[in-house]
Amino acid sequence: MRFIDQVYSMYQDQLQDNEEDAISIVLSLLEDQSREDVMKLVENMSEDEVIQMMGIYLVEMLKLKMIQDGKLSPFSKLTVPHDRLQ
Repeated sequence: MRFIDQVYSMYQDQLQDNEEDAISIVLSLLEDQSREDVMKLVENMSEDEVIQMMGIYLVEMLKLKMIQDGKLSPFSKLTVPHDRLQ
């Protein structure tokens, strides 16, 4: 996706070896965007990118529900194999 390539190129020096850097950058970028801006980004995505985005979102939301229900530790790392979302 061109957008993420641009974001990475702008912030690659700030990204270290932990995901908190990426989370911080993404949250900072999103707080300045309107729903309309975000929808324009989605419209420019390929079908595979939209499916991958929804897959990651759904996995993260299910993990949050599992944590809230006590079925998963908030500190456990459940990752989705990248090849499953492509």
